Amino acid sequence: MEGPDSPANSVTQERPADTNGASPSTQSAPAPAPAGGKKEMKRSTRVALSIIGVLALLAALGFGGAYFLYSRNFVTTDNAQIDGDKIQVNAPTTGTLVNWRVTQGTQVKKDEVLGRIESSGSGAQPQRVIKSPGNGTVAINNGIEGSFVNGGTQLATAYDFSKIFATARIDETDVGDVRVGALVDIDVDAFPDAKVLGVVQEIQGAAADQFSLFPESNSTGNFQKVTQVIPVKIALLNTDGAAVSPGMNITVHIHKQQ
Repeated sequence: MEGPDSPANSVTQERPADTNGASPSTQSAPAPAPAGGKKEMKRSTRVALSIIGVLALLAALGFGGAYFLYSRNFVTTDNAQIDGDKIQVNAPTTGTLVNWRVTQGTQVKKDEVLGRIESSGSGAQPQRVIKSPGNGTVAINNGIEGSFVNGGTQLATAYDFSKIFATARIDETDVGDVRVGALVDIDVDAFPDAKVLGVVQEIQGAAADQFSLFPESNSTGNFQKVTQVIPVKIALLNTDGAAVSPGMNITVHIHKQQ
């Protein structure tokens, strides 16, 4: 019978043998890694980076200063387009469109017969003539020969291209810097290289929008104040040979009064 102190019941823990034959207690600790894994930046590199930083700062300051000086001299907006007095050709009555002579680009003269409306009904079918209300060139043609139209339907839109102008919508906070007779530099999206010039002809007295309400769920009746825009009519002095036409998007730079 084996006693409690028998070697068979004792638990012995073996220490791993050192590959170099040294006792674990006498094995030397690994040498610490050298501090700072990165190489020290060269002085010339630091100087070059400092110079680049200074140049970038000067460029930013120069751009900001140029923009400030530019904004002091101009009122600028891209909420603008080429416009003109529309000549609307409408159906005088309900019926079938016949003898329609209009296409896009057709030049029309005041009181010129452009087509007829054949009224529906039994027996004789009377016809009403469609006349041009003014002189111009058709820019939009909605009329289709033989189609049925209601009275008042817009059949065509024409413009007098010798009298086209620009309409710019200026924020109400900036309109105080706009005066009639001020020169205007105009950038036309369709003709980026054209140097188009204009002059402020009219500053309309009414804003283009109204104050907008908060959602109906707001029972306090408060108003949300929205910046309004004032339409400004600009006469074109020189289009630089660009074939500008109504509807084209533009950016205007109105010279402030000095």
